[in-house]
Amino acid sequence: MSWKNQSGGPWGSGPRSPWGSGPSSSGPTPPDIEDLIRRSQDQLRNLMPGSFGAKGIAVIIALVVFGWLMSGWYRVQPNEQGVVLQFGRFVGTTTPGLNYHWPYPIQSVLLPRVTEINTINIGMRVGEDTRRGTSVMRDVPEESLMLTGDENIVDVDFAVFWRISNAENYLFNVQNPEGTIKAVAESAMREVIGRTNIQPILTGARQGIETGVQDLMQSVLNGYKAGVEITQVQMQKVDPPSQVIDAFRDVQAARADAERSQNEAQTYANRVLPEARGEASRIDNAAQAYRERTVVEARGQAARFLKIYDEYQKAKVVTRERMYLETMERVLGGLDKVLVDQSATRAGAGAGASAGQGVVPVLPLSDMLRRTPAPAAQTQQGAPR
Repeated sequence: MSWKNQSGGPWGSGPRSPWGSGPSSSGPTPPDIEDLIRRSQDQLRNLMPGSFGAKGIAVIIALVVFGWLMSGWYRVQPNEQGVVLQFGRFVGTTTPGLNYHWPYPIQSVLLPRVTEINTINIGMRVGEDTRRGTSVMRDVPEESLMLTGDENIVDVDFAVFWRISNAENYLFNVQNPEGTIKAVAESAMREVIGRTNIQPILTGARQGIETGVQDLMQSVLNGYKAGVEITQVQMQKVDPPSQVIDAFRDVQAARADAERSQNEAQTYANRVLPEARGEASRIDNAAQAYRERTVVEARGQAARFLKIYDEYQKAKVVTRERMYLETMERVLGGLDKVLVDQSATRAGAGAGASAGQGVVPVLPLSDMLRRTPAPAAQTQQGAPR
């Protein structure tokens, strides 16, 4: 039924309609709903050839439904993991390859890259020099300046390498995972630096600091159930503040000289000590040999003395005389000797002879003959015949 406004509208006669105008008014009239529906049907039939109207609509609906169902197919790359959501709620994960989920809005899928190693720089930012087309490093002092355990300030730039270990926790437990990792890394580094003196930080304690920061970060993130694994913490630059860096470099140079001197001294000690130990061993062996030789000789002399004593007990006078003669032979054997004939001396003294009578010098004729050549033989050989 069409709405006609000849009698003032369907609400009764009267000079005005509900829209505020009478039959003779030139104002706007209400739309004819039936006419709009009829026109829409006519336009749809014009688009469909012949009598294909109802069937065509069914085919179109089927195609739309089929396309909607086919939109649920998706591919997960090897470095990704599929996280399926149903009406925004986590329902499961999928492995790399071709997978299917109920199309939107029933289900949707997120594809985080779980095997990719991500990097966060702290204390520095990597930018590009537009004029030269190269990368430049910009320092961020509010992140890099830290207080050490001995109340010094050190400028530390470091990088954190991380990856997703649990996609569900990574996506739903932490609102801003990368920002959280950055904050935890900066806090952990400040804590470890705050427990360490500046000298080990500037010299040889980097590996221990990196390991300590990595363990502390992993412990905190596990407490958050962030689904993140810290694979490495790498210290890029560790320097004193720029205002005192020259003085610290002088100190490091002096320390390097001291280490070089220590190494030289150690080298000298390594060379001298074995020589000294060898000499000491040689002296010890010689002393040991002398000791053994002396002990053996003493034992031999003691045994000889005991044998002589036994012989002395058997013939005291003869043994005493023999020992006296042997002793005098050893004592006077290499000396010039003078013999005194006591009997001649007593006889001369009784007869009034001059002093010195009875003293006879011993002439070692055999030695004199060996030392002096025979002159007579030389004269005979040189005389003319």
